[in-house]
Amino acid sequence: MEQGKVGQSIKRKSFISAFSLFFQSGYSAVLGFVANLILTILLPPSVFGIYITVLAIIAFLNYFSDVGLAASLIQKKNITDADIKTTFTAQQILIIAVILIGFFATPTVKNFYNLPPGAIYLYWALLISFFLSSLKTIPSIFLERKIQFQKIVFVQLVENSVFYITVSIFALLGFGLHSFTFAVILRSITGLVLIYSLSFWMPRVGISIVSLKELLSFGLPFQASSFLAIFKDELITLYLGKVVGFQTLGLIGFAKKWAEAPIRIIMDNVSKVVFPLIARFQSDKKAIKNLSEKILYYQSSLLAPILIGLVLIMPKLIEIIPNYSKWGPALPLFYIFAASSLIVSYSAPFMNILNALGKVKVTFLFMAFFTALIWVLTPTLISMYGAIGFPLAHIIVSVFYILVIIKAKSLIKFEFIKPIYAFLISSLIMGFSISFINSVVIMVFSGIIIYYLLIRYIFGIKILSQLKNFYKN
Repeated sequence: MEQGKVGQSIKRKSFISAFSLFFQSGYSAVLGFVANLILTILLPPSVFGIYITVLAIIAFLNYFSDVGLAASLIQKKNITDADIKTTFTAQQILIIAVILIGFFATPTVKNFYNLPPGAIYLYWALLISFFLSSLKTIPSIFLERKIQFQKIVFVQLVENSVFYITVSIFALLGFGLHSFTFAVILRSITGLVLIYSLSFWMPRVGISIVSLKELLSFGLPFQASSFLAIFKDELITLYLGKVVGFQTLGLIGFAKKWAEAPIRIIMDNVSKVVFPLIARFQSDKKAIKNLSEKILYYQSSLLAPILIGLVLIMPKLIEIIPNYSKWGPALPLFYIFAASSLIVSYSAPFMNILNALGKVKVTFLFMAFFTALIWVLTPTLISMYGAIGFPLAHIIVSVFYILVIIKAKSLIKFEFIKPIYAFLISSLIMGFSISFINSVVIMVFSGIIIYYLLIRYIFGIKILSQLKNFYKN
């Protein structure tokens, strides 16, 4: 009886956490949309290209700051004080070393990309932000292990508000690239203060060799997969910044950002809750099977119509928004990235599920294959087709993600087609129906109504009732 109450409590916490993450994402998406609208009207694509390049440099440095220790603390069933001190100390040693390397490498980075002075200040600001963010790790892990994502969400809400409002105000005041610099610093300081007020932990230094070995047994393979993800995504961005230039990279970044926005908001947030949840129920294959099918079901119900609708609306937005014609060349790239995002959305969550089940060596092999493929295809297709070669490489790699589904099915035995087919068919019919409408507002409202009517009366799906039942049961 007591175990059942614990399980029920975890399920409710998971539902609340997922809802909180979606609320935060929705709020941030609206705020981000307004901010990006202001920025993309005021700033040229080259500035976005510089911002994307500098972010990629920091993301690459970030890989060396953790070696998977934080993920080990989340995945481990029981943690000790020695585990916590060891993780914090080892992480800080690595981070300080990385920051020093990054700082002394400034002249090399500047000359390699021919960066303007404003980009260097942004680079330094991100290094400072990198350190401040690392201090949030342990308090955040405590909240994740308790599946109290709503508290993490509150911090993210405030952080995003500070960032987007600051960057918008400074851009309107004419600060250009410096707008990002001020926003990054203010966001980091705000987030650090808030997370410690919600989940206080007094930093303690010390390394236990026993704890370190145990944590690294999971952490190193996990981080190896993360490194390959960095190598596949961030280093390819650094390569593009050098090969195609900041102007074209800005167009690629614009297209990729908007095409991947729905899966970042929906899929990533589901994964954040799924990882600690499945780690708690690793031995219950039936529960994991049901959860896998629910992930496919609810993600598909949102992602399919949103991505198809976005593809139809984007060209109209470029026409009607002032000073937005400069993003017109990004449209073909956006269409391909959107198709790739839809394909990946059905398979990428299972990488996270495999990690939660402790199959980090399997996910490492998958990531090694995907990384090798993107690095073989990108230079080849760019040399043949120019900037559009990068999204073409993306969509080819996304097709191979079906291998992840096949592997996950061999372990969990879940249904794949049944949870998604109704939403895919309804989304395609909806997309065709609104493609003849010229007004963006009418297109959006018509799409929502048509999609709801199709899933409710053709397929008999009552989404709201199902969400209530999912919460209760």
